[in-house]
Amino acid sequence: MKSRSGLRALWLVIVFSLVLAGCSDDDKKRSQARPPAPVSVAVAASGTVPVRIAAVGNVEPVRSVAVRTQVGGQIVEQRVRDGQEVAAGEVLFVLDGRPFKAALLQAQGKLERDQALLKRAEDDLARYTGLKQKDVVSQQQFDQAQSDAKSLRGSIKLSEAEIEQAKLQLEYSVIKAPFAGRVGTVQVNVGNVIKANDDRSLLTLVQIQPIYVSFSVPEQHLPEVASRLGKTPLEVTAFLAGDDANPERGVLASVDNSVDRTTGTIRLKGLFQNDSKRLWPGQFAKVALNLANREGVVSVPSPAVQQGLQGSYVYVVTPQNKAEFRLVETGGSIEGRTIVSKGLSGGETVVTDGHVRLAPGSTVEVKNPSANAKAPDAKAEAGAQSGAQGGAPGAEGKAQ
Repeated sequence: MKSRSGLRALWLVIVFSLVLAGCSDDDKKRSQARPPAPVSVAVAASGTVPVRIAAVGNVEPVRSVAVRTQVGGQIVEQRVRDGQEVAAGEVLFVLDGRPFKAALLQAQGKLERDQALLKRAEDDLARYTGLKQKDVVSQQQFDQAQSDAKSLRGSIKLSEAEIEQAKLQLEYSVIKAPFAGRVGTVQVNVGNVIKANDDRSLLTLVQIQPIYVSFSVPEQHLPEVASRLGKTPLEVTAFLAGDDANPERGVLASVDNSVDRTTGTIRLKGLFQNDSKRLWPGQFAKVALNLANREGVVSVPSPAVQQGLQGSYVYVVTPQNKAEFRLVETGGSIEGRTIVSKGLSGGETVVTDGHVRLAPGSTVEVKNPSANAKAPDAKAEAGAQSGAQGGAPGAEGKAQ
């Protein structure tokens, strides 16, 4: 009985082993029969990468003024229209100048009268001075002559001041542009009567050449920005909506003197010459502040870097078309590309699409073999990404 039981157990072990061997062979055949995973690839670029801070900015005029009159009167000439560009000192409006001319003539006549009276008073004083020495006139008469001459000298100064005031009022009756700029909507026309220092403005004038683009950046970038101020001009690039291929370029002009405590950001302004007059007050623009260039860094398209339990990783395609799992360390994203500071070398091919079907050692089929031709220069690739993605930099902060 015991021998039969032993033979039966041995027989079961042999059968179970054969079943397992068959299953293992089936798995191997199934694995070998699995088709290659289709993937898109790109070559890791090595070179110079610009470090940029991205933000949304608002176009602001360098100068803006609501033109008001300093004298009252009727408008007799309007030499400006809505939206017109004017030069500094160009005449905008002319008020009726007749009251001011009359006031000027009156002040000039008063001056001439006072000058004549002063001449007679000075002659009297000279005569009384000689008579006083001979003791012919009293001290009171002599003092009165001196007082009359002195009083008339004061009247002459007042008359001269009235003339200057009348000239100034006449000058104010011709309203001129304080600086070169573009006129907004004209609020008054010929025939309107306006008061001196009227609350309503005649028009609004803004300067658009040059022009500011203001934007805010997180406060953690302030030390880096401040350390570069005063050394070399920091370039600011503005991308307008609908025209991402032709950005406007300017320089950083100012940094605000305090951080906004509610948002944790600091306000900066870029100055643009605006020669093409594409920047308009009130516009929004995507802004990039170029801080520096990082030399000799490796970068890949951002979709190539995936996140796993162990951290950031990429799949590297070997010359045998196998997927090699590789842990990497990243150093920030710039214009749709991620800087890889450790774990990858320039010129290696990485998977950018198709990760879900990959496992370490999987066979891959490259869908875009032309992307594997050669490693692009990082700076040129960044520029290409900028144009392809709407021109705006994709930096979420500085590259670490």
